[in-house]
Amino acid sequence: MSNPFFLTVAYAGAGFHGWQIQTTLRSGQGVLWEALRRLDPEAPLPQGTGRTDAGVHARAQGVLVHVAKAWEPYRLLAALNAHLPHDIRVLEARPAPAGFFPRQHAVAKRYVYRLGLGAGADPLQAAFRWHIYQALPLDLKAMASAVQPLVGTHDFSSFRCAECVAKTPVRSLHGVGIVEGQGGVDLVFEGSSFLMHQVRIMAGTLVEVGRGRRAADSMAALLEARDRRLAGLTAPPHGLCLEKVWYEAKWSLGEPSPFGGRI
Repeated sequence: MSNPFFLTVAYAGAGFHGWQIQTTLRSGQGVLWEALRRLDPEAPLPQGTGRTDAGVHARAQGVLVHVAKAWEPYRLLAALNAHLPHDIRVLEARPAPAGFFPRQHAVAKRYVYRLGLGAGADPLQAAFRWHIYQALPLDLKAMASAVQPLVGTHDFSSFRCAECVAKTPVRSLHGVGIVEGQGGVDLVFEGSSFLMHQVRIMAGTLVEVGRGRRAADSMAALLEARDRRLAGLTAPPHGLCLEKVWYEAKWSLGEPSPFGGRI
């Protein structure tokens, strides 16, 4: 008999070539599977909510696992963490409802891209922020103005990398926040789903606006152009983190999405 559990997994992306398992490279999925098979040698491959790029962090990767034993959730969490390396941890474990699949039943995600500001990079945050070196501060008002045309349902081809294999470039971006904090600025992107490198390209483009290298009112035309060559650079992966995932309300896995979604 198989016992399904839903895990919330966090990892520091620097040590992983993304979430998805690979033949020879270290991945979050592969490392978690190794730990799972220490407890149950026949356990199938864990299934995650979505991929993260090499070097991208996660605080809320949702993972479905199946084990033969009817574990108490906390004991399963503790047992897995005992076999996991320091840069990946299970933060929460709970029984999963029958028929639930993380990838298919996620309705919204929150990614945060963290920028470091100031004359020098804070060594205690450098692994998790892209530090922006420049004499003048970023123009945050211009960046806040620039994001407005991005919100809504659009063809995001201009913010899609060439390797992206998604069937359609149309995505719904529910909101973009620019939040000042200690040591820098957080760019908060919330949407139904994202194209490969979409958040990193949007972040890189917004930094160009903040640096005065791109007009704040240029985003609408950039969206309309549907041409990746016209957008900004792809921001480095270490500033990005998958912070939250909302699932269909019927599964009762966390709070319901504030943006609605499939029922």
